[in-house]
Amino acid sequence: MKILIIDDDLTNLMFFSYLLKAITDVETIEFSDARTALTWCETNEPDLVLVDYMMPDMDGLQFISAFRSIRGKTSIPIIMATADTDNDIRYKALEMTANDFLTKPINKVELRARVTNMLTLRKIQLQLANRANWLAEEVRKATSAVLLREREVIYRLSRASEYRDPETGAHILRMAHYSMLIAKNLGLSQQEQDLILDAAPMHDVGKMGIPDQILLKPGKLTDEEMSIMRQHSAIGAEILGDSASTLLQTAAEIALSHHEKYDGSGYPNGLKAEAIPLYGRIVAVADVFDALTSARPYKPAWEIDRAVQQIREGSGSHFDPRCVEAFFQDWDEVLSIRSRYFEV
Repeated sequence: MKILIIDDDLTNLMFFSYLLKAITDVETIEFSDARTALTWCETNEPDLVLVDYMMPDMDGLQFISAFRSIRGKTSIPIIMATADTDNDIRYKALEMTANDFLTKPINKVELRARVTNMLTLRKIQLQLANRANWLAEEVRKATSAVLLREREVIYRLSRASEYRDPETGAHILRMAHYSMLIAKNLGLSQQEQDLILDAAPMHDVGKMGIPDQILLKPGKLTDEEMSIMRQHSAIGAEILGDSASTLLQTAAEIALSHHEKYDGSGYPNGLKAEAIPLYGRIVAVADVFDALTSARPYKPAWEIDRAVQQIREGSGSHFDPRCVEAFFQDWDEVLSIRSRYFEV
């Protein structure tokens, strides 16, 4: 273990080093100048600091204060050497989180005992820190495993819906990545971006509950058929809802809200503006753009420019203007996503 010794008296430095090297598995680093020692501490980590109080330029108290301000140095044990009459100095040192004291003149038995005690404290600190890191890593692994299982559920449900829905797997990938891009450009956190990427593919899972004669009809739907088709939002939310999983909860929210319109004319609940969940507003832009630019049994794919015009014209009525702006903010990435997942 590394013991940092700081004393402007070279004789004391040699004395301390000689006595402490006799302790098993101990390495000493000596400095006669406190500021030089402080510079060393910025890139190195001692296990124990032994510092004298009476030093020129920077005394022991000043060193402790500066040392504790260095990142990662708040819990390293410090022993300060003082005269036996310096009670006020000791009180100040304790306030500055010094851990122990040596009284001058130094007794070698006392020195080794106090140093050994502080090194034992340091070893316990390191063991606890290592265990905390191990526990954090185990939690991360367990959480990752849960997320992988959740993603598998999402993937399999999405695949199941593909068997009945004329929309392709490529559509699901494109609109999910468009959604993630919009979330990114809105300033959402990486965690939120990842969440919408994983949840967006489930937006139309409720179409599994729509009869084939309506879902696969090549022509325009009647008003009655459209009323039945619109039930897929609520069906999707029911399939995904009541889950303890954040991912499935988000997917349910998206399924229910991505057909709402910013002006309140959407379905199923006629929500308006900020009352529509943000993820629903994001997915609305991504989903409609990809639907417009993709072929369906009832229509050919639109040209890109025509789809862009339609999205822009719907800003403030169909779509949240902020989401539209975020979508077009990185147009090169939109085209890259469309090209990357053109056929899957």
